Amino acid sequence: MTTNDDTAVAAEVSLALAERLVAAIDANDLDALRNEVYTPDIVVWHNDDQHEQRVDENLKVLNWLHRKVADKRYEDVVRHPTPTGYVEQHVLRGTAPNGTELEIHACLVVRVRDGRVARIDEYLDSRAAAALRP
Repeated sequence: MTTNDDTAVAAEVSLALAERLVAAIDANDLDALRNEVYTPDIVVWHNDDQHEQRVDENLKVLNWLHRKVADKRYEDVVRHPTPTGYVEQHVLRGTAPNGTELEIHACLVVRVRDGRVARIDEYLDSRAAAALRP
């Protein structure tokens, strides 16, 4: 039986993990993502291409974003714990490689397992994200 205390602890763990995820992405700490934040079998899915990324591919994309998007930042962040993790809304802002200003609204549905991120379903504004494509 799950108690209110168990639910509160799970919510606290999920929201602390969300902070660790963003901090590792901001620092481009790919080792922390791989070894501390993500489960080894993480799946990251995006609505715009229907593709499921595994850890190596996802880290490659995040590294590219870190190198190519100037002044990258996540703003207007709102998080809500769920029974299986958390949901996050945010706006990714920065300057795209082609010089245009980015404002990509996104929603993440994150599943947590054993204190680590096991799956991310990312829904983003594909029209705004087009500025990131060559």
